Amino acid sequence: MTHHALPTQIQEGRHEPMGAFARDGGVNFAVFSDHAERIELCVFDSSGSRELRRYALVGPHDGVFHGFLPTVGPGLVYGFRAHGPYAPEQGHRFNPHKLLLDPYAREILGRFAWRAEQHGYELGHPEGPRSFDTRDNATQALKAIVAEPPVEAAARRNAPRHAPADVVLYEVHVKGFSKANPAIPENLRGSYAGLAHPAAVAHFKALGVTTLSLLPVQYAVDEPHLGERGLTNYWGYNTLGFFCPDPRWARQRDDTAAAAEEFRAMVHALHEQGLEVVLDVVYNHTPEGNEFGPTLSFRGLDNKSWYRLLRDHPSHCENLTGCGNTVHASHPRVTQFVLDSLRYWVQVMGVDGFRFDLAPVLGRTSHGFEPGAAFFTALRQDPVLAGVHLIAEPWDAGHGGYQVGRFPGRFLEWNDKFRDAVRGYWLGRGVSRGEFARRFTASSDLFHHGQRRPTASVNFIAAHDGYTLNDVVSYGHKHNQANGENNRDGRDGELSANFGAEGPTDDKAIRATRERVRRAMLASLVLAQGTPMLCAGDEIANSQGGNNNAYCQDNATGWLGWDQADLGLARFVGELTALRRSEPLLHHGRWFTAPPGGPGDAHITWLTPVGTDMHVHDWHEAGCLAFACRIRASDGQGHALLLLFNPDAAPQTFTLPAGHWRLLLDSSGTHAAATVTTPMSAPSRSLLVLRDA
Repeated sequence: MTHHALPTQIQEGRHEPMGAFARDGGVNFAVFSDHAERIELCVFDSSGSRELRRYALVGPHDGVFHGFLPTVGPGLVYGFRAHGPYAPEQGHRFNPHKLLLDPYAREILGRFAWRAEQHGYELGHPEGPRSFDTRDNATQALKAIVAEPPVEAAARRNAPRHAPADVVLYEVHVKGFSKANPAIPENLRGSYAGLAHPAAVAHFKALGVTTLSLLPVQYAVDEPHLGERGLTNYWGYNTLGFFCPDPRWARQRDDTAAAAEEFRAMVHALHEQGLEVVLDVVYNHTPEGNEFGPTLSFRGLDNKSWYRLLRDHPSHCENLTGCGNTVHASHPRVTQFVLDSLRYWVQVMGVDGFRFDLAPVLGRTSHGFEPGAAFFTALRQDPVLAGVHLIAEPWDAGHGGYQVGRFPGRFLEWNDKFRDAVRGYWLGRGVSRGEFARRFTASSDLFHHGQRRPTASVNFIAAHDGYTLNDVVSYGHKHNQANGENNRDGRDGELSANFGAEGPTDDKAIRATRERVRRAMLASLVLAQGTPMLCAGDEIANSQGGNNNAYCQDNATGWLGWDQADLGLARFVGELTALRRSEPLLHHGRWFTAPPGGPGDAHITWLTPVGTDMHVHDWHEAGCLAFACRIRASDGQGHALLLLFNPDAAPQTFTLPAGHWRLLLDSSGTHAAATVTTPMSAPSRSLLVLRDA
């Protein structure tokens, strides 16, 4: 676009929608700021290297500056400059020398690099962030490109909707799944297209998962300390472009428009195969960091509105995230921004739901976390978002940040108490039968209140953050040296056991024990009440070499190791999900009741190995961890299921209740015959499922 093609004047335009919107032979711009005195629209040449013209936007009207630029359209490159007080002690950090990225940018031009002039203050100045930097950063700054008007995703028209009780989540990194997968064509490996390739889909279908939960795919930048070490933020929990897919996971790495099309095609292809797509989203902090961080977008537009600041020291950010700053989600315009972004990913990009990183931040008010916070109210009554999955990571890094069980409505929540109980029980680490039983039946102590269902508990034994399942049974302590932080990062004391050798071993007895414990944990995960979540790679015994914080390992450590895949374990996971699907009692959508119960209810009876009902003293008996449970419909109609749990290193004899029992599953793979007699021997470290014929 040449200089002469640009209009000399900007018209008033509209205050909505936010961002840049091509319409009526021009482009409408709208940007929010409560405290700016003036905001300028800066237009650049197509390469983003030369600023062509500035226009003062009209406003503010209700906190919005706006304008309409006639005769231009999609492809226009632009940024904002915001004029206002530079008064850090009052929370204001306006600096018109800094070009700001539109928070609503749907396409982004440039490659971000950490340079001194990206900061609103002078690095190294004795006054620190109270100083003022007058260097212009426009040549280095990321810029927005006006996108084509959004079109509703074709993927929405063919979107599957799995009943809550049927959902099986699969947490997966777009690149990590396929980057080293020989079944995926080389030119697609590590990309959105690779995740939707027929070989990938065949794997998901064989596993029996219904819903892919993708690690962050919104446009992210690396933290400065990673660049110094030659590392990158592989996981992507550092979002800057909340409307823009990350081009790092696209076949064309420098083209966000092409990345968006590839992403949409991926979702459409997965939907065609009955698979849902959920996004991990990071609306709790931004890469602008604390008061020493750069001025890239939000900080320069209105630091005091976008971020939570310390009440007594507004020059400092409130750090409830461990990442330097905290997004001020209770501000009405910030609430609007998050909801606009979520709707965009559903309507235009086609996705089926969200997993909210550090979700208590979204419900924080001046009084701490509140389940009735305005953000949650707005989210739950939004007509577009009414039909999608909402999953909370129910903790943040601030005081009172652990909120498992307190999210409202139809939120599902990651349940770390399930993880720790299942690991501890099968590793012999002091978890009682009572604690294991409580977690196995969807943690009623946490979720059985209001109108919440057992499905609210998202059960997992491993996730992206922490050891892989293989490493849980192979390492006694973390091995994070490759992250460059002298093994200080990552969780200390994470529940694990190496069973006699640290890491890989040729000892057959140790390998057999690890195999049994791994399979027993997977059976506990898939067959428990609640919503199971598999961590990608656990089904093929993927290892990260004991690294329990592989966030910066965009290499063989962070990618799935298909060359050493345990395909027998993957088949076993498929058998588990098939068993879960075939037995409604294993994914019962209601809480177990005491008999008689109503139609559709079911109840559970807990039994000792000798076949008697469990009493209070049995639950706390330290010497014996083996026990059983029988599940049946409350009206006594239909068949019953019997589950036997033996975490001990020796076989355990069980006296079975009266009935004609057939063996459906032995996690250890020891029992060959389907028909059983009482008493029955349960192999060491095994979970058995029997059905009364």
